[in-house]
Amino acid sequence: MAAVSDQGELVLARGEGAHVFDEQGRDYLDAAGGLWFANVGHGRVEIAEATARQLSTLASYSTFGDLANRPALDLAERLAGLAPMADARVFFTSGGSDSVDTAVKLVRRYWSELGQPQRQVIITREHAYHGMHLAGTSLAGIPANQASHGSLDPAVVVVPWNDAEALERVLSERDDIGAFFCEPVIGAGGVYAPPEGYLAAVRDSCRRHDVLFVADEVITGYGRTGAMFASERWNLDPDIMLTAKGLTSGYVPMGAVVVAGRVAGPFWTPQSHPVLWRHGYTYSGHAGAAAAAMANLDILERENLVVRVDHLQHVLGRGLAPLSTYDVVAEVRTGVGLLTAVDFAPEALAHGVPARVLAGLRQRGVLTRLLASGALQISPPFVVTEQDIADLAGAIDAAIKDAGGVARTPIAVGHEEPDLLPQITSDEGVDAFDDDHYLRDRPPHHG
Repeated sequence: MAAVSDQGELVLARGEGAHVFDEQGRDYLDAAGGLWFANVGHGRVEIAEATARQLSTLASYSTFGDLANRPALDLAERLAGLAPMADARVFFTSGGSDSVDTAVKLVRRYWSELGQPQRQVIITREHAYHGMHLAGTSLAGIPANQASHGSLDPAVVVVPWNDAEALERVLSERDDIGAFFCEPVIGAGGVYAPPEGYLAAVRDSCRRHDVLFVADEVITGYGRTGAMFASERWNLDPDIMLTAKGLTSGYVPMGAVVVAGRVAGPFWTPQSHPVLWRHGYTYSGHAGAAAAAMANLDILERENLVVRVDHLQHVLGRGLAPLSTYDVVAEVRTGVGLLTAVDFAPEALAHGVPARVLAGLRQRGVLTRLLASGALQISPPFVVTEQDIADLAGAIDAAIKDAGGVARTPIAVGHEEPDLLPQITSDEGVDAFDDDHYLRDRPPHHG
């Protein structure tokens, strides 16, 4: 709130492809993809028209009990067919935070139905972000997101983000664990790709101890990592998968919890022993949102945008990796899909460098934000061009120079051709980007 009290908002008026425009007509490259969601890009009339057609016939209706609408049924069938797990079932929500809350309740009710009600504890990781509802805030591995909100869910255990053995130790010592929540690539906590072998190891631990593996793919789902789902890329076979954002590319709010058949089983009992799960949202299975999602998936598939991400991840890595040569840059985490973080050294954080870089980018027509670690978020729409990426790299390079950064060795940002892309997974020595930074150092909205 304080950020707009003295200078107002940057008011965006329209979008086209990988660009958005403010009310004065200024063009900004959308380097953040909205909030990780603009997968197919802005201005897709096809999605707007599909939504309008549905809204003009039946906008929505409650899907409680045995009520349904055709777009929601069709979308559920389509997602079940795409899902990287056996006999998938789908529960629709209004967004990612709803999906997280739904999964927490579902996990606990599942174990209760199996006669193990003590299995209430959820394990999460450092740097984890699982939405902003009460359950997601309880699961947060970002301390600032929990601060000053009073008593949260005590049945949560946080383990190191990159230590599979730490998870194994907890699972070996306790019999009250219900599930392990895991972002395949940590997003808002700083864009941390999994260390080599980590995901396979934690998935095996969950199987051995019969603990549900919940893949939070709210950010990574629907193509962001170069596969339709990150669970597919890393062969995770999750018990529950959480999605939102790219499901509709942000055109209409919607999320989906995809559940493996074995977890859905206790709730699909014969009428002689019915199980009533008292859970649902006003807009679960919203017909207009489902129509938008179907049109969005049509575009993803018809234009081969997931394959495009698989290609562009290398272009993005080559373009941005050389920025790590600057003294104020701690590391550039890139190489997995269209997900990158340009993170700053601790002394640069202390002296407000990230905010000055962000302001310089806005002046140069690039719109993004700073993550919990103080890193620049780079997650553009899948329709971003190679020229856009080169322009982005050049803009970051220039903004870092203007903020006082000095290159350790000469670089040609945007045009390097390293043999291997870095998949940096260290966060040692990087301080949290706390509230004081946000309130003190904020970019001017209009250059």
